[in-house]
Amino acid sequence: MTERKVFDEQLHALKDDLVKLASRVSEQIGAATEGLLDADLAVADRVYSQHDEIFEQSHQVEAEAYQIFALQQPMAADLRTLLAALRILHEIELTAGLMRNVARGTRRLYPAALPPRIRGILERMGRQATVMMHLAIDSFADSDVAAAAAIADMDDVMDDLQKELFRAIFAEGAPDESALQRAVQISFVGRDYERAADHAVMIGRWVGFVVTGTMPGATDSTA
Repeated sequence: MTERKVFDEQLHALKDDLVKLASRVSEQIGAATEGLLDADLAVADRVYSQHDEIFEQSHQVEAEAYQIFALQQPMAADLRTLLAALRILHEIELTAGLMRNVARGTRRLYPAALPPRIRGILERMGRQATVMMHLAIDSFADSDVAAAAAIADMDDVMDDLQKELFRAIFAEGAPDESALQRAVQISFVGRDYERAADHAVMIGRWVGFVVTGTMPGATDSTA
């Protein structure tokens, strides 16, 4: 087997492992949302406990990338793929941590039921975060820069949902200390979903870097 073929296989395996990890984190978004909406502590505990497994899996993928750097000589597009993989891995880790926060929020809100309007908004936020993460990782797997670019526009929907959530929280009011604490916790959960969407946007930007060579945040004149 030629050295180039070995390198290609290692890079392909790295991408596969990264996609699998991201898919698992996407499932965590759905599970965390389910636990939150249903006040299901068993689901919340599962999301919380699986975070350590995801973190360990993330370190294994990171080690694969560093091994390729150490033993191979990636150039141009291959080097960009490796660099982007490490940055995308970071975004995925942060998203997993946010879903652990949502699970923690479920514990803190229990046993109070979410008001219907707020419940509906959080359900939409969870669904939007899941869709964005799926699209982000699919764009990485397929090197689809057009799909990656669309994620930023989808983030506008999430921003609007967060504003809607805040309006709903204020409309509910907080007649006592416990209601105020619930309102604060709900706002934290909404922020977690909004930040998860931001991480999906960043994954899309790193996909753009792989395909075009333009660093995230760079202008055409500085790329």
